[in-house]
Order: sequence, then structure tokens, then C-alpha cells
Amino acid sequence: MNSMNKPNYFQSPLETQANSIRMLSKLWAKKYVQKLIEPEDACESNSKGMQTITSQRLLQSLRATSVQAWTKTETLLSQEVKRHGINYKLIDPWEIARDVHDIYEEVLLAYAAQVAPQCLCVSIGTKLGRIRQKYTKIDPRVIAFVSMQFHYSGQLLLEPISKQEQLSVNSYFKIIDDHLYIPLQRAYDAAAKHDYNSPVLEIVRRMLPASREIARKIATRMIELYPNYRCYSGSLDEPTVKASSIRDIEMFQIYLWVCLLENSIAAIQHELFPLCVMLYPTLNVRWELVRQMLHLMSIELRKRLELPQVSLLLPYFQVLWEMFSPEVFPERLEDEDSGNSAGYRCG
Repeated sequence: MNSMNKPNYFQSPLETQANSIRMLSKLWAKKYVQKLIEPEDACESNSKGMQTITSQRLLQSLRATSVQAWTKTETLLSQEVKRHGINYKLIDPWEIARDVHDIYEEVLLAYAAQVAPQCLCVSIGTKLGRIRQKYTKIDPRVIAFVSMQFHYSGQLLLEPISKQEQLSVNSYFKIIDDHLYIPLQRAYDAAAKHDYNSPVLEIVRRMLPASREIARKIATRMIELYPNYRCYSGSLDEPTVKASSIRDIEMFQIYLWVCLLENSIAAIQHELFPLCVMLYPTLNVRWELVRQMLHLMSIELRKRLELPQVSLLLPYFQVLWEMFSPEVFPERLEDEDSGNSAGYRCG
């Protein structure tokens, strides 16, 4: 065994916990940097001066963008508040808009200063973890409003700039997506409670760096299986829709690791499931797509894990499968007029 991988038996429990958090965050940051590919011409043209100019333009429009984003968010989700019986007092538009504004402001300033994405990944990740905790504490469904405010703010900020600038800026905005939709901080906190040689922690160490690759593979396969499908934002092969699909597939994986690390289905039951039930019908994401995605995910997990590891993971995966099963979401509850589902079956 490499000496770098050997546990230090003289470390205190607090040191061991800190090492677990650092190890998983480093794995995530390393995965992010490895996948961060920009065309050479974009790198050349985005000098520090150019990035500063772009950043200043976006910072100047940030306040107006926040207002527009909230209008779009409320239009999309206002009926869901009534349908799901959410206490409207929990949804403070000013507080949500301010939190989103502050995060985008920090990211744009970091972009102007050419802070490396992996460094920003660590600092901004902690703040987004706190935002997630704040808005999921009383009613996890409130995070849907926060998520859509971030989503629309990012979209509106990118609209007026060139494709080349969008590519560069979006590599920073992607960090927000990762840490807002994906419960990374919760995974780190749960990992800190495990011994270094824990079989559960070994599964997460093996699978976390592969999560993006798995998500990309599944998203590509979904496009092949459903070539004519259109959700709220367009067809599955459109760049923005495919990016959202990859993010969501990765989100499902991380929620699975959180449940495994916590030895509890609470994260799926109280966060992931209510969020999907609130957002997916509104965004015209049919439940059959979710089931197909889970089927493809199970294939990938079985390929990459040893049999005893699959046995440890299976009870939590089974929970995911049952919660999104046809018994819970039969076809008759879905929009039969969409014309997207006629011949589709889950594999």
C-alpha cells in the first residue's frame, strides 16, 4: 500500500474527520478540473483584461437580472405552492434573491481575478452548502425556488454576451450548479463520521470521481432512446437540456452516496423526492425518463462495483426505484396529450 494511502493511527478523531472531508472535496475538485476543457482560442482571448470587462458588464446587470429571474421563477412555480400546500411564508423572495445575487457576485469577481476554478470550488462550495441547509431546514421543497432563481439568473446573465464569453464564464457558473443541486456538503459531513477503511467510504471514494462520466454516458443513451422527446426547455440533445440532464443524473448519484454514508433514506425521502415531484412535472420531465435513467444507472453501478459493494448499496437504490415506480406514478397521471410517450417503455 502506498504510504500516502495508509491511515494514521495516531490521528485524533477530529483529524480523521477533517481528512475524510478534505479527501472527498479533493476528489470532486480534481474531477471538475479534469473535465474542464476550453478551446484554445477561448483561453487566448480571455486575457485578464477581457475577463475583467466581461465581469464588470455582468455585475452591472446583476441586480436587474435578479428581479427578472424571480419573476420567471414565481411564474413557473406559483401553482406548485398551492398544489403541494407549501407555506408561502417560508418563501421570502428578497432573501432568496439576495443570497443568489451574493453568490453570483462572488463568482464574477473571482472570474475577473482569474481565480482557478478548483480554488473557487472549495470556497463557494461551503457557502452553497450553508444555503442548501438554510432553505431545506423547515421544508426541503423551498429549495426548488432557490434552484430556479439560480438557474434563471445564470441564463439571463449569459444571454447578452458572446458564445466565446459564455463558454468561459459558464465554466465558473457550473460550480454553482454542482454545489447547489448536488448535496456535496452533506456527503462530506457524513463521510467524516466513517473510519478511513470503512467499506461504505471505499464505495464513495471509488464512485465519486466517476460520477460525471457516468452521467454523460447515461444522458447520451437517453438521447438515443428518446430522440423526439421535448421537455420544457427543448429536446434532450439541445446543449442546455443535455447539461441539465447530466447535472440531474449526477445529483441522483450523490444523493445515493449520502444515503449510503448516513445509513438512512432521509436525504432521498425528504429532499430529492419532493424536489423532483415539484419540478419535473412543471418542466415536462416524465417519470418514465426518471425510471429509464435509474435503470441505466444500475447497469453502470454494477459494472464498476464488486459484488459485496453492490450488496451494500442495493437497499438504497431499491428505495429510489420504488419511489419512482409505476405504482407511485402510473402513466394515467402524466400528460397524455404531450405526444412524447406513445411508444416509450423503460428498459
